[in-house]
Order: sequence, then C-alpha cells, then structure tokens
Amino acid sequence: MSEVVLVTGGAGYVGSHVCKALAEAGYLPVTVDDLSSGHREAVRWGPLEVADVRDQTELERIFAAYRPLAVFHFAGLVRVDESIEDPGRYYDTNVGGTLALLSACQGAGTRYFVLSSSAAVYGVPQGGPIAEDHPTRPLSPYGESKLLSERLLADFEESAGIAHCSLRYFNAAGLDADDDLSWSQGQRPHLIPTVLSVARGARPAVVINGEDYPTEDGTCVRDFVHVSDLAQGHLRALESLRAGGPSGAWNLGTGRGASVRKVVEAAARVTGREIAVDFGPRRPGDASFLVADVTAAADVLAWSAERLSVEDMVADEWRWMTRE
Repeated sequence: MSEVVLVTGGAGYVGSHVCKALAEAGYLPVTVDDLSSGHREAVRWGPLEVADVRDQTELERIFAAYRPLAVFHFAGLVRVDESIEDPGRYYDTNVGGTLALLSACQGAGTRYFVLSSSAAVYGVPQGGPIAEDHPTRPLSPYGESKLLSERLLADFEESAGIAHCSLRYFNAAGLDADDDLSWSQGQRPHLIPTVLSVARGARPAVVINGEDYPTEDGTCVRDFVHVSDLAQGHLRALESLRAGGPSGAWNLGTGRGASVRKVVEAAARVTGREIAVDFGPRRPGDASFLVADVTAAADVLAWSAERLSVEDMVADEWRWMTRE
C-alpha cells in the first residue's frame, strides 16, 4: 500500500496542488479540511476527511485510521488585515491547529511534519534578498501565528522526535499546467487575481498602494513563485527529512522580483485589455522589496523554482477566469 501523507487544507489552493504532486510521487494524500474555504471537488487524489484540525478527538480517529507517515499542514487563516482586526481568531486557528496536529503526531508516532509558513515572519526586510537568518519580526498576528507554529515544531522535535520543515513561501501564483485544479484557487485576495478581475470588468480599477517606494518604478517589488513549484518544494522537504536531512525553515521563492506595476503591465499584455489603476497611500508595514534568497533551499532540499515568468503565471490564472 502507498504511504500516507495527511494534508490539512488539501481542498484549498496550494494544498490541492500538493496532493496531486504527492499522488504522482506514489504517496496517498489524505485531506483533512473543514471546507470553510476549500472545495470538495479539489480532492481528487485520495480520501477526504471533513474535520476541523483543532478537534483533537477527530484527529485521533483520523490518525488511528490512516497511520500517516507525515503531515503537511496548510489549514489556517491567511489574511493579514483580518488578523489585525481579530487576532484571537488567528492565534486560535493557526497556532491551535498546529498544536493539535503535533499532539496527534506524537500520539500516533508520525515522524515528519511539513508546515506551510510564510515570508510574513520576517517583517520589514533589512536590505536585499532575504535569507533564513534574517531577524524574524512579524508585523501582524498572522505572521506571529506562523512564527509561533514554527517554534512549536522545534519544541516537539525535542520532546517527540518529530522531524520538520517550515517552508516560508513568498507570493504563490499560477495554476496547474494540466488545468486539473483551475478552479481551486477560488477568490484569493492576492495581487494577480485582483488585477485580472479588473480586466474581466468585475471591478473598476486596481488600487496600487504607494508609488513612491525606492524601486525602479516606485511600486513595491515581490517574489512570485508558481504554485506547482511550491508543490515540488514540499515533496523535496519530505524527501530530505526521510534521508536524514536537518529540520529547519527554508524560503521558497524564485529569487527574482516583479513590481506591482510590472504585474499590471503583464496582465494587460496577456488579456489584451486595458487595466485601470488608482494610486492610494502606502499601507503600514509594506516593504518596498520582498524577495527570497533561495540558496538554502537549493543546498538543503535540492529544490529551485523552474517556472520563473510572471507573465506565464498571469496567463495561467487568466485561463481559469475565462474558462467556459
């Protein structure tokens, strides 16, 4: 029988892409998702258990039934603005969910844990591409919840021997090349879907917050990494842990930056439509340049992004938006 990997949030955007990659690699992905934001139809490569990852009784039942080799943890809340408005909900869901899962792993003897973390743990970067030894000073409860989850992993490795990787990814974008999961992205509050919604006529203009940053065109620069590359990064993390590689936190990005204005221009080229832009004030805490140093992921996980074109990522998402 195939070895089982439990994938929390496997009915969501990144999680569903990872489930497909796991199945292609010979694992059986078992999705645990409460379907509050995920899609039942995205669960195509293994069983679905509808449950809240904070429910310890349900987790114990699921772990006993499947005896997973590893947990890939994506389930959680992801909006920075919401976390500022309701921090308790974010700590309860994100940190509480990680704690419940680690306790279930300890009870079941599950040996490996891969966490979906975030570049939000870094806060405002101190210069160019960010390496993993950059100070962690989150600016929001969302970022803090990811950093606290990472710290829980270290504690449980010490007490229970659970080897772990925290994957700090930057701006996930794009869609599965085979179009198997084109609708799984849902209504993501990310830049590319927002820009494309203007091209579709669903909103009048895209608001760019700040045009006076110290960048080439005055708008923020971000590192966009294709979701299928992220999926492969999770597989590499598990393979590294199984081979005796170190636990730790690793950046997943391209090491390249694209400004907000450049993304809008790429969307106009892909769609052939004019995209109206309004400029607003800077948002508190927005860094001018947020790009990953990906040296460690290449060295430790033998992983690097292959899909580097932001325009191709935009085209992936436009294909989904204009599907019949």
